[in-house]
Amino acid sequence: MGLVSVVAAAFAAFVFGAIYYMVLSKPWMEAAGIAVGPDGKPANGGSPTPYIVSFICILLVAGMMRHSFALSGIDTVGKGFTAGLGIGLFFITPWIFINTGYSDRPWKLAVIDGGYATSAAAIIGIILTIF
Repeated sequence: MGLVSVVAAAFAAFVFGAIYYMVLSKPWMEAAGIAVGPDGKPANGGSPTPYIVSFICILLVAGMMRHSFALSGIDTVGKGFTAGLGIGLFFITPWIFINTGYSDRPWKLAVIDGGYATSAAAIIGIILTIF
């Protein structure tokens, strides 16, 4: 059951990310400095590699969150949501802000990416505790 919950949680976070970044695609691409073609889509958007790497990374996060939840006794949806939200807000998002600051990129980018990280970690927390 553990592997199924990790894959389901990663998949849910990945799908949420697709929707989240579709909605925020224009401000995200602007803040990230992504070159766009005449159609308004990223100029180098044809490669599946970023999506594959992204899913693998989300899978790693979900796996470690499941392990941490098991060790901590996090076993209800409310606890999973709260722990996931905390992980996103207090572990992942600060690192995104650090990287953004040192790379001299717009803070808007950190806010958008941190918003996704926080929301996705909360979703992972919920899914992990449902299974």
